[in-house]
Amino acid sequence: MDYAVDSNVARICGSMAGPLKADHMIAGETVYSGYIAVNRLSGAVDTLPLAVPGRLLYGFSGDGMAHVRAQLRSYNMLSSSGPRLRLVLFARAIADAGDECEMLNQVSLTGTLVKKPTFRTTPFMREISDILVAVERAYGKADYIPAIAWGNEAHLAAELSAGDKVRMEGRLQSRAYVKRREDGAAEERTAYELSLKSISPIG
Repeated sequence: MDYAVDSNVARICGSMAGPLKADHMIAGETVYSGYIAVNRLSGAVDTLPLAVPGRLLYGFSGDGMAHVRAQLRSYNMLSSSGPRLRLVLFARAIADAGDECEMLNQVSLTGTLVKKPTFRTTPFMREISDILVAVERAYGKADYIPAIAWGNEAHLAAELSAGDKVRMEGRLQSRAYVKRREDGAAEERTAYELSLKSISPIG
């Protein structure tokens, strides 16, 4: 297993946003990539990156509603403006869900705070803590997951320190923003982060 039991679990049910396409190879197996769209209660839609090992696709139609059990992984990607952290739902199981599927976006992580959470107040007076947590993987690897805590959970997170081990529950969300390149041109990007329902220290 790549992770300790239950240290990195995502459960997603949503609509496939286009076909899965062959992307790269891992240990001789083709990994397919695409996106799955999940509605929020507010009506907004999170379109989330998905990677699926080829062996999981037998019997899966690849369109309509899908139920995915996955791990949330991070990768350092090179871009024209330097390295970027990219989050991906790496599927461990995937199946057609049918139209009766209720939208589901649940992520549970256990990891270590990379740095002290940063507490701030938005222009709309919402209290937020920005968090970066490392979730250990096999062979000395780790996934670095950015997260946001709100309100009371933001205050709780602000009391924690780098090196503290935490348990986090939330949903993976997408957020569009504009990045100014060195030449002054505007580049539209999408960031992914965990929006927390709860965060609690362990030990």
